[in-house]
Amino acid sequence: MPQIICKNAAFAYDNAIAVSGLDFVVQSGDYLCIVGENGSGKSTLVKGLLGLMKPAGGSIEFGDGLDSNEIGYLPQQTVVQKDFPASVYEVVLSGRLASCGIRPFYSAADKAEAEANMALLGISGLRDSCYRELSGGQQQRVLLARALCATRKLLVLDEPVAGLDPVATQDLYVQIEKINKETGITVVMVSHDVKTAVAYASHILHLKNRQAFFGPAGDYAETAIGKRFLGGDSDV
Repeated sequence: MPQIICKNAAFAYDNAIAVSGLDFVVQSGDYLCIVGENGSGKSTLVKGLLGLMKPAGGSIEFGDGLDSNEIGYLPQQTVVQKDFPASVYEVVLSGRLASCGIRPFYSAADKAEAEANMALLGISGLRDSCYRELSGGQQQRVLLARALCATRKLLVLDEPVAGLDPVATQDLYVQIEKINKETGITVVMVSHDVKTAVAYASHILHLKNRQAFFGPAGDYAETAIGKRFLGGDSDV
């Protein structure tokens, strides 16, 4: 069942079209990786997917009963986030805030969801640890568990491995694939690591300020643009 339907969509940034010609469909359970050079429109599209920006042309629609406040989002990590003074459990549980509505407290179901997602990401043992004292890889697992608390349908990840060492990077990719395969949650991830994207994702969306490619990851590897990006430096 389609979850995201883009029909000739375009998005503007600073009163100029940043990305256009977006015509793709993300099905429930897909793992879509958005790739392209810096400034190609990836972050602008993410804002559109999150409902923070309206299309300057065309349309973007959500299916499968998906609401914009039901999207789990993992943004690029900032220095402020790295130094957040809270326990792992508190950070993960805060992902349930959107579901609280007018309730001024977390329900038993909210707390059970936080515990379940910590277990899924293998961080239950860090439950009472201070978030800012964790390694970069551990922090990203915590933030991923927090994003999972906000959704049962769609995760949007903006360069989740940026700044991580190779071991932590590989570990996080494995965790993301596990979430996608074991829970059926759709994953839309922005990445500069094209080679790894093709290895893990089911579909690739390549942007060059417009849609240069959309389709199965295996097909992308056979295209001229795919061969060029995969044959050169993966950090493009």
